[in-house]
Amino acid sequence: MGIFREVKVRAGQIAWPVIGMSVVVYFAYHAVQGDRGLLALGKLRGEVDTLQAEVLDVRNARFELDAKVTMLRVATLDPDLLEERARLLLGYGHDDELVVILRPNDTSATALAAYKR
Repeated sequence: MGIFREVKVRAGQIAWPVIGMSVVVYFAYHAVQGDRGLLALGKLRGEVDTLQAEVLDVRNARFELDAKVTMLRVATLDPDLLEERARLLLGYGHDDELVVILRPNDTSATALAAYKR
């Protein structure tokens, strides 16, 4: 009976440290690999950088459009821009101009050469 008692005492001495280490390993694993862990943080930071670049692109496009709108206001009307927009929207052209209509996706050299005469 002495051996069983010795095994029971040794198991009791080892059990708590093993449980403690298991808990530490569990939380350490999830701190790195979990949904809110270090790897997820790196991925989110990459997405934030990508979206910030996209926001800058959209802001630049907005400022360009805002500048065009400003030029089309009555107080600051730019005649060249007005003529360009009117021709584009209404399809007008002068008698001495040649209008070339290309399909939107067909900008190849053969398509362009076909319209040169």
